[in-house]
Amino acid sequence: MKVDFKLIGDRIKQIRKEKKISQEKLAEQLDVSIAYLSRVERGSSEINLKRIFDIATMLDVPVTYLIQGVSCKEKNYLNKELYDILVKCDEEKQRLIYDIAKIIAETDLK
Repeated sequence: MKVDFKLIGDRIKQIRKEKKISQEKLAEQLDVSIAYLSRVERGSSEINLKRIFDIATMLDVPVTYLIQGVSCKEKNYLNKELYDILVKCDEEKQRLIYDIAKIIAETDLK
């Protein structure tokens, strides 16, 4: 799976602006240069998981939101996750996933 650093950067920038935090302030909190943070937000610099975790913590958002664009806190977040899986599968695999999901849905797990 290829990491889309541009999308991650866009999400960081969007949340930072929503929370009215300047690049300067966030860069200072992260102990990085403003230039580096700017490159991250533009997607022109790769960012490691530790740094993503640090940014998520500073911005008070789930790491999953920065990486995937979804949060476990969001209602029906699995709908997008399942959809993303299904669109990558051919019709035979989609049918198999459907059949398995239907069996599980009809099973009393108590």
